[in-house]
Amino acid sequence: MQQVYKATDVGLVRKGNEDNLAVFDHVYAVADGMGGEAAGEVASRMLVDKVQEVLAGRDGIGEDELCQAIQSANYAIRRYAGEHPGCEGMGTTATLLHIDEQTARACWAHVGDSRLYVLRQGAAGLEQITRDHSYVEDLVREGTITPEEAKKHPQRNMLTRAVGVMDNLLVDSGQLAVHDGDIFLLATDGLMKHAEDEEIARILRESVENPAQALLNMALAAGGTDNITVVVVSLT
Repeated sequence: MQQVYKATDVGLVRKGNEDNLAVFDHVYAVADGMGGEAAGEVASRMLVDKVQEVLAGRDGIGEDELCQAIQSANYAIRRYAGEHPGCEGMGTTATLLHIDEQTARACWAHVGDSRLYVLRQGAAGLEQITRDHSYVEDLVREGTITPEEAKKHPQRNMLTRAVGVMDNLLVDSGQLAVHDGDIFLLATDGLMKHAEDEEIARILRESVENPAQALLNMALAAGGTDNITVVVVSLT
């Protein structure tokens, strides 16, 4: 059984919420939009709407189907931006998860710097499934800067991949076995800016009524400098 919790908030600094999320048919998605004026909100909304349009009611969802949904959104966003002045360059992150309990498998697809984590029973801590597509992540992987330095780098928000900003979009994807007791977390970077992995794991392990809201509240209490969106899926 999949217990699902979700929460989203504009935060304490931004004027509008450019994040969006979708929960349907054991498919989960978060998106963090970017662009001038309200274009970021449009891009993230188009992403989650297209994902639902492509995948809702579909049997046999796997990596290819999740990637196809993101590619369809990429095309739709690029077309919209080309037809609407002021929306040039708008885009969004996309992190998608589908859990099939009959096969005990989960598949995912991902672009940008929102993240997918899993917390397993008996594990020491969170396992980050996705890799950020960002300039500072590339620097960390090259050994140029440390993960601690990346958190304060002036270009930490610069993405190297986003849905809607390039014709030939490369989508990361993968799959993994799932077990009772697994807890999956999808979140936009508004959460990670204010919470360490250890703090996130602690809240996910606690028997709180809504862990997604508890994580959001923690980010708000720490400053809430960005939009925050969280989806938690617990397998029981």
